[in-house]
Amino acid sequence: MDEFEALLERFELSAGRIAEIARQADIPEPYERYFREEAAFLCEAVREIRPEEMSLEELKEHDRILFGDLKEENYETSYANPSYASQALSPYGAELCFLYVELKGISQSAAEYRFYCGRDQEAARQSLWDVTVRMELFLGIYSSFTPEELPSPAQIRGDLISFAEDYAPDLARSYVKARLDPGWDFALRIVMDSDLTDPRYLYRFGEPVTEDVIRISGYLGSLPEERIQAMASTYTKGFADGFAAAKKDLSRKKTVGIRYHLGFERMIRAAAEQFGQMGLDTLICRHACSAVNGAYSGGAGWGAAVGNPQYDYDHRQDAALFLTSDYAARRLRALQNAFEEEKGIAGGYAGPAVIITFGEEPFHPRIKPECLSFTPAQQKLVTKLKADGAQIQSRYIRPSERSYTIISYPTPQIGDRFEEIFDEVVKVNTLDSGKYRQIQQKLIDVLDTSEWVLVKGKGDNETDLIIHLHELRHPVRQTNFENCTADVNIPVGEVFTSPVLAGTGGILHVKGVYLEGLFFKDLRLVFDCGQVIDYSCANFRTEEENRKYIEDNLLFHHEKIPMGEFAIGTNTTAYRMAKKLGIEGRLPILIAEKMGPHFALGDTCYAREEEVRIYNPDGKEVIARENELSALRNEDPELAYYNCHTDITLPYDELDSISVVDEDGEETFLIANGRFVVPGTQELNEPLED
Repeated sequence: MDEFEALLERFELSAGRIAEIARQADIPEPYERYFREEAAFLCEAVREIRPEEMSLEELKEHDRILFGDLKEENYETSYANPSYASQALSPYGAELCFLYVELKGISQSAAEYRFYCGRDQEAARQSLWDVTVRMELFLGIYSSFTPEELPSPAQIRGDLISFAEDYAPDLARSYVKARLDPGWDFALRIVMDSDLTDPRYLYRFGEPVTEDVIRISGYLGSLPEERIQAMASTYTKGFADGFAAAKKDLSRKKTVGIRYHLGFERMIRAAAEQFGQMGLDTLICRHACSAVNGAYSGGAGWGAAVGNPQYDYDHRQDAALFLTSDYAARRLRALQNAFEEEKGIAGGYAGPAVIITFGEEPFHPRIKPECLSFTPAQQKLVTKLKADGAQIQSRYIRPSERSYTIISYPTPQIGDRFEEIFDEVVKVNTLDSGKYRQIQQKLIDVLDTSEWVLVKGKGDNETDLIIHLHELRHPVRQTNFENCTADVNIPVGEVFTSPVLAGTGGILHVKGVYLEGLFFKDLRLVFDCGQVIDYSCANFRTEEENRKYIEDNLLFHHEKIPMGEFAIGTNTTAYRMAKKLGIEGRLPILIAEKMGPHFALGDTCYAREEEVRIYNPDGKEVIARENELSALRNEDPELAYYNCHTDITLPYDELDSISVVDEDGEETFLIANGRFVVPGTQELNEPLED
């Protein structure tokens, strides 16, 4: 019996036993109900389904069985809800809730196995292994519950920790393989080979299929082919332009990684064809859906949301159950080994091409004490794990040789005017880069006359910041600001720099801002020597809750975090669109950052690429590629990088002025009373007047 046959036998034995449990679990209540329901889920997840032979109603019922309890309307009594699990499954609430969520990823692995079986034995084996070891985990924990005796919570937790530690190396290898190997083409083949006019293709992915996903797919299906090609071209051309702008050689690259949300397959198909014409094979890997396999660290790929942000928020730190220094060391060794095994194809990876979506209601999370959460020691471990993982990756995928692009589109959750808003966003994404390049150069010419920039809020906005710029020793051929058009960062519309930290300080105040899917009300950040030293918001009743919210989601538990970027957004057309359609609070930072000055917490825009020379279209070299912290990268990388970059925008209607100040204290205004005043930039005011 070969390895694959042995694994298949393990799977079949596990599946048979789980089917018996689904019919009758011979253990005391309330645990019997939990294990029976979980067994029924596993049976449904691994059963053979052929979407092309099933009705849409049958597929929706299949999706409901797999993911229905995660949706907002059912979440209060779901075992995935830490509060409910703690109450219903005491004293095992945390452990069994973790198991419940961890097993949800089986549906995706089972879908991959069905696809690869008979096509690629290695990929099929990996997918089947992923399913089988999780089924065996379920059976192992179930077996510790007997009519005569119940296990201790510590025993259950120990089993889960052992699972994480034992399988970390295998999961890390598959994580890397799926992101680099064009042969692992599960999602790509669905995109390229399916009838995209028939929504049943969406159920081949093994992901949740919401009505929003079906509606996006249907809307894109209604657009003429030339419109789809134009949307894809904006995206793929931006990727190529990023290489050209940085004078990097795209011809040496072999693959590009597409990241997107389900529903955009028609555009993705066009993009893959266009990338192919550039000589690039498309990779479309699945996002990490397991805490054990790095979901806690922000893994990226294709995927779909269940439409319940509280669920995602509740489980953002599930790795707290097993995260130890031993686990971290084991995972890092496995990542190193995996990249070494794949170094031949890693060097050909050109970077990610990303589509993000937006439009959801601003999310105000409920803080639940029952959720797993990192201890202070684990927070430091997460920070180190991210930093060390990034270091390993950068040795095989050199930042100086890769690039990226990112673009955004709305989902139907944005409201009844979805189609109109979608069309307006497409227009914003395709604004004339040449016109903005010329206008932005006028701003840069003024900014380069001084080392100091003042930014002040309007009315009751308390923003009062001074930004220290690098000294230009050779102004004729040097600049501090990059003239950013629509290449890596779509849409067009900003000039940005990496400030000098010493001398940068003051207050940044934003009345309301939506960051990484979370809403912050009355956010105040106090900077000294370029780093956040104090902070507050008004989301919760107590100062303690508000500070923890910021520490978890903006500072990422760094004691101090620097201002890695200062930028002036120039896309007043996007601002007008947002105001006209009433969607200011729904926009992603990708668009919002172009709608006023913005300030990034964390690394600079040039993190790990500081040695790569960047030139503006006028030929001047951008010298502001590091700060005092990133300058430590060679002697102490852990001090140099924060592995985060969060842009916070001060919108035009809260902005009074931006000015430069020379050594004699004389001010020259770029923006006064919320309007651009530099000669040659007044055209930007027209959308503001409308």
